[in-house]
Amino acid sequence: MRSITQSLVAFGAGLMAAGASRRRKAKGWAQKAQEKHRLGLQRALSSTIYGKECGIVAGMTLRAWRKRVPLRTYEGFAPFIERMKRGEANVLWPGRCSFYAVSSGTTSGRTKYLPITGGMVAHFRKAGLDSLLYYAARAGGSEVFLGKHLFLGGATTLAPLPEATDHPAFAGDLSGITALNMPGWVEKYLYEPGREIAQMSDWPEKIRAIAQRCVGRDMTMVAGIPSWVLILAAAAQEESARRGLPATTLKDIWPNLQCLVHGGVPIAPFAEELRKVCGEGVDFHEVYPASEGFIAAQDAGPEEGLRLMADAGIFYEFLPLGEYDETLLAQLGSRVVPLAEVELGVDYVLIMTTPAGLCRYVIGDVVRFVSVEPARLVYSGRTKLQLSAFGEHVIEKELTDALTIVCRRNAWQVVNFHVAPIFVSSFTGQKRGSHEWWLELQPGSGTTPTGPLLAQELDAELQRLNDDYEAKRKGGGLQIPVVRLVLPGVFEQWQRGAGRWGGQNKMPRCRGDRDIADQLAKIARLGASSGIVL
Repeated sequence: MRSITQSLVAFGAGLMAAGASRRRKAKGWAQKAQEKHRLGLQRALSSTIYGKECGIVAGMTLRAWRKRVPLRTYEGFAPFIERMKRGEANVLWPGRCSFYAVSSGTTSGRTKYLPITGGMVAHFRKAGLDSLLYYAARAGGSEVFLGKHLFLGGATTLAPLPEATDHPAFAGDLSGITALNMPGWVEKYLYEPGREIAQMSDWPEKIRAIAQRCVGRDMTMVAGIPSWVLILAAAAQEESARRGLPATTLKDIWPNLQCLVHGGVPIAPFAEELRKVCGEGVDFHEVYPASEGFIAAQDAGPEEGLRLMADAGIFYEFLPLGEYDETLLAQLGSRVVPLAEVELGVDYVLIMTTPAGLCRYVIGDVVRFVSVEPARLVYSGRTKLQLSAFGEHVIEKELTDALTIVCRRNAWQVVNFHVAPIFVSSFTGQKRGSHEWWLELQPGSGTTPTGPLLAQELDAELQRLNDDYEAKRKGGGLQIPVVRLVLPGVFEQWQRGAGRWGGQNKMPRCRGDRDIADQLAKIARLGASSGIVL
């Protein structure tokens, strides 16, 4: 029996969804919202140490902004963030900052400390709510707000920063920080798994605790990275069976489950398995979150891209990927375009200015617009997550798409994968370059795969998807890829050792070097006696 209060929450959400839907339909709405945020951010930045160094003044024109303010990666902001962590005020943003989201990223081993100011908390609150309102609008009702929302986020336990001597400061997982700062009504009426379980950092134990608490409760939404949703489903089925209620899907366990919110990694390799474990009638709702900001969310069909969160406090700019060179960032500021000037089908490096003072920040993501009115995009990959050791220019999305097509064709289910180059070497006898796929498939699904069979099919799909790769293969510049199939354990061990196990951590899908591939090879060799196959 649902409470009157829960019904009022759903009613209010329905009104907000309808209002938001009307506003978004206005032509030019996103561009006007972006201009408003640009001016507001410039006004705040003009009073900071960083803003004064860059010559930022309130009301400056977009042309002056593009000319004066440089593009920077995290490394360019790191010295300023260190000053903020020690308690210095007005460095990147007005006032002092008490919270820092820890992120290892997917391309670098260096730990990032991203400031979470009051403005960033407000941004995540608004964007998170808007993303659910998008879902309610396209679902045609606000029933998703009638039950509980289960978030598979990171631990909410925060660690004090030892360098913060003049002002208390804490660091932790972004999802944990936002969970500690959510509105009271959300925590009381919607949020699960509750404060005590949310603090846990041991992920297998946390999943078991979530299942024990939440089986039997009224869940209407589950949110998390696909691989952890699958693990949760198995734990929930086990807990339900222990209570004498055997279940084969999450819908069996939670009859009112309506929505699976996913993001952070491409869902395609996991989609079939997720549909199977979720059950009939559970919609997928995609979001595009990052530690630096909540970028986009689905507001239409899955093939129509994700709607840019244009009115949530962040100003976005876009640099054509073909012009990107990390060594020349200081010279590229004027080549960046605002939302009003983006073109369809162009891969852009995403640039963000946030209410945490990350000003013209090169986040490292690459996006492509599939619609400009309304502004909808798709994630294409990372600036460093691409393979071009031999001039093939293969991006992460193409690798994921090729693997998804091959696995669907053969009824194989992907658990994890990583792709790296194999370089020419007189020592090993490698005469031409090639790609090496490290791949874990779920056992017992479809026909038995073999490395050579997978290599042939992946090679054919990549040639179909990427002209440069096709030219290199047909011209003899690349050999057919090598596929290393491993049994369970290799990827998990690497992620644990790299501090990327659980929560919102992601496995890097490809790199232009062999750092991760060689580590995987070492783990696989050490585990060979346990049956891990190369």
